[in-house]
Amino acid sequence: MFSSFNFNNQKALVRVDFNVPLDDQFNITDDTRMMATIPTIKKILADGGSAILMSHLGRPKDGPTDKYSLKHLVKHLHELLNKDFDGSPSGAGGGGDTKVFFADDCIGEQAAMTAQMLRGGEVLLLENLRFYKEEEKGDKAFAEKLSKLGDVYVNDAFGTAHRAHASTAVIAEFFPKDKKMFGLLMEAEVKSAEKVLHQSEKPFCAIIGGAKVSDKILIIENLLERATDIIIGGGMAYTFLKARGGNIGNSLCEDDRMQTALDILEKAKQKGVSIHLPETSIIADKFAADADTKDCPSDQIPAGWMGLDIGGKAIGIFSEIIKKSKTILWNGPMGVFEMEKFQNGTKSIALAVAESTANGAFSLVGGGDSVAAVNKFNLADKVSYVSTGGGALLEYFEGKELPGIAAIKN
Repeated sequence: MFSSFNFNNQKALVRVDFNVPLDDQFNITDDTRMMATIPTIKKILADGGSAILMSHLGRPKDGPTDKYSLKHLVKHLHELLNKDFDGSPSGAGGGGDTKVFFADDCIGEQAAMTAQMLRGGEVLLLENLRFYKEEEKGDKAFAEKLSKLGDVYVNDAFGTAHRAHASTAVIAEFFPKDKKMFGLLMEAEVKSAEKVLHQSEKPFCAIIGGAKVSDKILIIENLLERATDIIIGGGMAYTFLKARGGNIGNSLCEDDRMQTALDILEKAKQKGVSIHLPETSIIADKFAADADTKDCPSDQIPAGWMGLDIGGKAIGIFSEIIKKSKTILWNGPMGVFEMEKFQNGTKSIALAVAESTANGAFSLVGGGDSVAAVNKFNLADKVSYVSTGGGALLEYFEGKELPGIAAIKN
């Protein structure tokens, strides 16, 4: 719907996810989320419409705080909108300078007046929505005030789609069906997630990593209905290994989740889904970059040692499974990839996913650490889709209905 909609003379109120990391000097250290929504904004401007952007930044506790002001993003947003993706200068419509204005509030007189005066091809960035407690409470009156700023509502913030906040879900009630829609980023996110969840080609391999079983129980249970293979890596693998009677030394383990791990293994067996745990691990005598390390069987880790990455044999087995797959979902790293000594497992898995994608598989990478890993190893353009929504993607794969999606679909 977004691509065919003509925004000429329309003020588009766009929920974006500009929750980007800033350093002490307020420089943006990773602009991935801003970059991802630029095509949506450019389409609105190229049609002759104007874009009013609303976002949150951080978790401000007590109203307006300079540290969390979106004014720090204006200069960079202006730069992004005034160059093509090859880096050459351009205006929204292929020439000229796209003006970016800032309103130091997201509701109230100044915001309303600036929005009213906005002309086609111009952009207004509103101040942080979370300076008002009403945003996270999903307050209806607050959502209505926001809705009055635009003619059309566009949700392009997949990263917040799992929150029933005023600007992500409630606001849609104030727009008719033909005046509320997903932006290009949101469309692509939903399409990719649905392709994996509902139209996956078999064999379908899910790679689930990270520290805790408790964080991933629901996603694993939901994937047991769909996947042919589930690879489990990262700290959570040791809870499974210990539950099966293995010796895991000082490795991370949730003792209160061992029965859950056994139940998951039993359910998988009943459904004919293969769960693969790492047969070998890179173990260390301490959690440090200068630790002594060795490669050993994952269920024979000596006391005082801990597993911090998957070992050589595990990499070989996992890579073969990935390369034979037609659909791949990757959520969570295989080890402590932030430390060079323990990044080989995650890097090898990333390379296997890239190789499988090159051979025709559809691969979706989601979750902060997995995304950080593909970016770190310069493989983001070698997979089918990199999701911008960590928590939202996780909840989608847990089978939950996301309020931000439901508000527009229903």
